[in-house]
Amino acid sequence: MAVTLADVARLAGVSPATVSRVINDSAKKVAPQLRERVLAAVAELHYVPNAHAQNVARPRKSAVGVIVHDVSDPYFAEITRGLQRQAAAHGRLLVICNSYREPERELAYVALLRAQQVHALILAGSGYHDDEFTARLNGELNAYQQGGGRVAVIGRHELVGSAVLPANEAGAYALACRVLRLGHRRIGVIAGPRTLTTTTDRLSGVRRAAAELGVPLPPERIVHADFTRDGGAAAAGELLAAAPDLTAILALNDSMAVGTLATLRERGVAAPQQISVTGFDDMPIARDVTPALSTVRLPLVGMGERAMALALGDEAVPVSEPAPAEVVWRASCVPPAT
Repeated sequence: MAVTLADVARLAGVSPATVSRVINDSAKKVAPQLRERVLAAVAELHYVPNAHAQNVARPRKSAVGVIVHDVSDPYFAEITRGLQRQAAAHGRLLVICNSYREPERELAYVALLRAQQVHALILAGSGYHDDEFTARLNGELNAYQQGGGRVAVIGRHELVGSAVLPANEAGAYALACRVLRLGHRRIGVIAGPRTLTTTTDRLSGVRRAAAELGVPLPPERIVHADFTRDGGAAAAGELLAAAPDLTAILALNDSMAVGTLATLRERGVAAPQQISVTGFDDMPIARDVTPALSTVRLPLVGMGERAMALALGDEAVPVSEPAPAEVVWRASCVPPAT
């Protein structure tokens, strides 16, 4: 017997209207504790709402739901190209949702995409250091999988489903080793948001290189910022104020590196003659800025293609696939001035 919305309401101890608001992400807000009870009941009963009750069977060309942090970010734009390429090859349509790095929004989109009965779900953004959120999201994804859906993620998550794992730690380690072996000893790091596993992994790689090569990296030389051009520009200003004798700044994505170059230019600091700058990801813009960015290349389009292939595949158990990182050396990093 099919589980109904009324069954969920009864188990959660709320009205059917409240259940409907949670499932449909209504503009009428539901108190967090009530929302959690509803989502717990949904997971326990494996309830899958049908957005088209008149259409019991799924259409032949099902959609695939994709949740990214921000598709306007060049990183996610490249991944989305790979997702779209593979989806088109399989006759699938994409439903793309921007979470803007808001965990609650991500959770709401998972529920909404389940309601739309998408064939598969792909979470293309970084994981979060948030055990409570991860448990709630896993509850949603488990219920979705038990209803026949498939899940794939890009990045380090503690979530169900198959995964494409970019070599963030190894890439940052290799880049930092190369910078330090040029003779740089006074380096600063612009890291991403503390809550993201991508930030943790890339920063861990830099710290490992510094420790192995005996280069100090005190806390005041590490600034966390948004993974954006403006975030990098502001963080570069903070670093220069805290440590004006820096000879290199390692920005842990290319957008932040572009912002760093802008701040240096505004302050009359020559790059790379006075301060070298590196990025991460090898966005198309990395080779076009002046000086061209030394960075770490991830196969972003390929990561999207592999995630889609895993989501549309028929593996009985989750699969994890590595995505290698490669240092790309350009003009933005040179030995420090003597």
